[in-house]
Amino acid sequence: MPSLLLIEDDDAIRTALELSLTRQGHRVSTAATGEDGLKLLREQRPDLIVLDVMLPGIDGFEVCRRIRRTDQLPIILLTARNDDIDVVVGLESGADDYVVKPIQGRVLDARIRAVLRRGERESTDAASFGSLVIDRAAMTVTKNGEDLQLTPTELRLLLELSRRPGQALSRQQLLRLVWEHDYLGDSRLVDACVQRLRAKVEDVPSSPTLIRTVRGVGYRLDTPQ
Repeated sequence: MPSLLLIEDDDAIRTALELSLTRQGHRVSTAATGEDGLKLLREQRPDLIVLDVMLPGIDGFEVCRRIRRTDQLPIILLTARNDDIDVVVGLESGADDYVVKPIQGRVLDARIRAVLRRGERESTDAASFGSLVIDRAAMTVTKNGEDLQLTPTELRLLLELSRRPGQALSRQQLLRLVWEHDYLGDSRLVDACVQRLRAKVEDVPSSPTLIRTVRGVGYRLDTPQ
């Protein structure tokens, strides 16, 4: 049974989501503020965090940043509107996905299960791209022999690119493969995740040699020359 931490300040929404997600087979802990959510996170380790953006005190963006300093747990943001700025800031803060309010419990459940599947192990060999080694069976990535701490979404994106080295994948293809949906407006999910991934795997993230942008198409993973 997946364990979730739901951080939402609206009592009605928090109660409704807790009930819905429990019925869907999740074990749910809740917090009404970012501070309480971070305290709960120190006391227990959920499989995933559902985090509202608009919280009293420290907002969801800052909560997300603080979590990402020490942990790669998957995070889904709850936003009050499909606002480009809110979404982009949230994704750049380290969120794996987002859901726009009003939220249907079954939609959130589907997103949660999709995110959790990204961390499932695979029974295939390792692949090397220069000093970067991807062990698909162990679900680990090393660079120059050192383990990289990737979120499940970052890892899944790298795995999908590594299955097709040198082949350009469109943002829509990556949305289907990694996020399991292909809404056109959600291409920013891909761009934000690529940016975070480059910061971890590239020697010089601003001049990538591994994860290349294919203008007008999307991205590809190259083997360094």
